[in-house]
Amino acid sequence: MAIKYTDIHKFHKVVIVYNRNSGKQFFASMFARINEVYRLLKQELGTRKVDFVAIERFNELEGVVDYIVEEKADWVIIAGGDGTIRAGIEKIYKRGHRPYISVFPAGTVNLVAKELNMSIEPYRWFYRVLRGVVCPVYMGYANGNSFITVAGIGFDSLVVGRVNEKTKKFLNKLAYVLEGGVLIHKEVLFKDWQYKFNVRLDDEEKTYDAASIIVGKSRYYAGRYNLFRGANMSEDFFHVALFTGNTQGHFARYASLIGLEALELDPTIKILQARKIEITCNVGEFPVELDGDAVTATPLVIEMDSTPINFIG
Repeated sequence: MAIKYTDIHKFHKVVIVYNRNSGKQFFASMFARINEVYRLLKQELGTRKVDFVAIERFNELEGVVDYIVEEKADWVIIAGGDGTIRAGIEKIYKRGHRPYISVFPAGTVNLVAKELNMSIEPYRWFYRVLRGVVCPVYMGYANGNSFITVAGIGFDSLVVGRVNEKTKKFLNKLAYVLEGGVLIHKEVLFKDWQYKFNVRLDDEEKTYDAASIIVGKSRYYAGRYNLFRGANMSEDFFHVALFTGNTQGHFARYASLIGLEALELDPTIKILQARKIEITCNVGEFPVELDGDAVTATPLVIEMDSTPINFIG
């Protein structure tokens, strides 16, 4: 695929959106890092071209998006985690505006930034975007809700759905570990996993049964594990891992294989590819996590967007 470039100096309006509640802020001043990015961009592009908006809650995004659309911003830089990036892009695109996007990793989970090799150091980040390299990224949609990196249906989404925003902010990734331990004790330790999913790919007649499902748009899962070798956010199809075992032994083995990045070693894990995925559950509305946030529920239809986002990075 030929590399595409854009000249950021030709942009008339650039907006930095920072979610101050993203990630863990105790030991390093994330605000200072992003403020330095703001200073560098103003110095390079001109003070009038660059705006900086900080939010503390997702519902504040609506007003920010109003401003972005009103100003016809050419480039939106989202400083936050994958959930902030997903929500921000979704709200902007629903308004019919498709600016260039960049990310600054400031969240609990930063898979998008990791995929794009975006540094947390302001100067390195700045000199990278200064080159204007454009990476097309296809988004997935789950029941109409967008995601960029991963959708989880099963054990992981049940954990994510039980972690509230306050706990997530103060405990960071530890919040998921703690909730995962509680869930294992409650749902797996003394009995088989009770939830069952039926999966149909690309409208085929054949269906698959699974106990948990991971749908990947990128290589990474849970911040660091490379589950789908060779996967790329610029691909217009999904990688689908179907975990078919439902016992305590299966779940322990699956956790180990995720850590070893070796899902293909277990015959009870099916790894497939598809552009459309339909999922039903034996209990009806089972939570579904998209890019680290519990956003929707089964029954579920996951489809690929036909037009990519243009990321600068």
